[in-house]
Amino acid sequence: MTKLQKNKSNNIHILSFPYIIWMAIFIILPLILIVYYGLTYKTGNITFENIFFIFDPINFKALKLSLWLSFISTMICLLLAYPVALILRNTKMKSNSFIVLILILPMWMNFLLRTIAWQNLLERSGVINTLLKTIHLPSLNIINTPIAIVLGMVYNFLPFMILPIYNILIKIDKDIINAAKDLGANNMQTFIRIIFPLSLPGVISGITMVFVPSLTTFVISSILGGSKILLIGNIIEQQFRIGNWHAGSGLSLVLMIFILMSMAILSKYDSGSGGTKI
Repeated sequence: MTKLQKNKSNNIHILSFPYIIWMAIFIILPLILIVYYGLTYKTGNITFENIFFIFDPINFKALKLSLWLSFISTMICLLLAYPVALILRNTKMKSNSFIVLILILPMWMNFLLRTIAWQNLLERSGVINTLLKTIHLPSLNIINTPIAIVLGMVYNFLPFMILPIYNILIKIDKDIINAAKDLGANNMQTFIRIIFPLSLPGVISGITMVFVPSLTTFVISSILGGSKILLIGNIIEQQFRIGNWHAGSGLSLVLMIFILMSMAILSKYDSGSGGTKI
């Protein structure tokens, strides 16, 4: 290694030092605290009682509901995002970047404000029901229901599904698609055997980026679900709010286990999707 290369390597290490400090303070240290509080009593003795607190009927019901609503929201985002990503890829317009900008524009607004906006749209005296009443149609009682929570999740997290899929699709060489068609594959066969397998990394990345925040959210369920619907994120927030850090940390560890399991399963499918067959 030459002296110039050594200097470049040293400069890279120096530039990464602030990020290492940031990671240690805001990522590693909080995780250590969560593990410590989750595995101890208030007296400091080691226990697994905080983790087993998840089997309390209310907590277990909230966990199952969170998993179910997160799954539904993720699937809806995937069904909506993939066609949009395909349209963006196939369009010949030079304004692709502008269209993408429009899609991510709502993300520039505060997350809480976006959710409150949906509350104003869906509540019984909100914008949607006012319009329905004006045209003499029955009102919709969506607010404070799982449907409202799913709508809020889909709206807030849909861009996180579109962008990874779009970024993968635009990198697929058109010659590969043309070769498949030259070999006799129709549009459906080309999509199933070529386009979709090659886009799996983007799909898996999008699923992860939507499922994880959907599973851990508590703001959306608090605002759009009211006090009638509790997700596991709401229960964890309540435990920390009342000062019971040990129970809240134990439930957080359980949630982390589910997140790591889902990521491991998705990464397994991602690693097994390397080849395609025509």
